[in-house]
Amino acid sequence: VCPAVGEHIVTHLHKNHIEPSNVKRFWLHQANLTMNELIAKRVLRRLETDTEAPTILDTYANTSSAGSVIAMHLHHDGMQAGDLGVLSSFGAGYSIGSVILEKR
Repeated sequence: VCPAVGEHIVTHLHKNHIEPSNVKRFWLHQANLTMNELIAKRVLRRLETDTEAPTILDTYANTSSAGSVIAMHLHHDGMQAGDLGVLSSFGAGYSIGSVILEKR
């Protein structure tokens, strides 16, 4: 699923004329740390920082698709007006979704 999620996010950004490097924060599905790191690396083409793709796994463990929303709630500080973020979750049967958010 990780390659598919990475491709989904990159395609979603491309369709909206956004380079991944212009996204300040990626709030990803919180399945496990290795998956989050792999997805972020596929999107950014490099290792991400804790700020770019924060995790909550150490506190809440696997929270299923709600994890991306919890991560956004807990890790939105530092976002300035005009900053972009991507919230993405996935589930059974390779269902994948994402939204692009802009701080107002």
